[in-house]
Amino acid sequence: MQHGEEARSSEDHRWSNDVYTSVRCAGVLLALLLLADWGAGTITWWRGSLWTALALLLLAVLHPPRVRAGDGWLTSRRLLRTRRVRTDLLVSVRCLDGISPRLVLRDACGERLIIDPQVLVANPDLWLCVDAGARKAAAAGTLTCGSTALSRLGEQVERESARGVFKASGLE
Repeated sequence: MQHGEEARSSEDHRWSNDVYTSVRCAGVLLALLLLADWGAGTITWWRGSLWTALALLLLAVLHPPRVRAGDGWLTSRRLLRTRRVRTDLLVSVRCLDGISPRLVLRDACGERLIIDPQVLVANPDLWLCVDAGARKAAAAGTLTCGSTALSRLGEQVERESARGVFKASGLE
């Protein structure tokens, strides 16, 4: 990423709080396991190492991806891997419903990115970057599948933004 792209980018504003929550959960698990082991009188260095490894595994599972977007791109960085799609070259967008809804974006370069749609709903500036890129892709004719999913997501972003404005102004 060049310095100019960095200046025009947006990111998930809740990410740091989510990281703090995942660290706190892993820390509480470690403390409880060590406390229970100490209370039972069975604590040893290898059991402490096992509990630490278990807490680190929980941290790795709970650690949220860092989502950023800019003019024509969207990235999701996890602990070990960064995925990036060109939103101005999107080919398809699918919304997978279920216990944990996911948005699957594919671009003309063959890249695929899966994110939680709530990240876009909670961060309208991220949504605006994705939407602008998707509009460019639709105008260029590369976006062949997913306009409906994007429209529904856009409506949800607008609803949540309006709800936030009403709540902030005391009209809710």
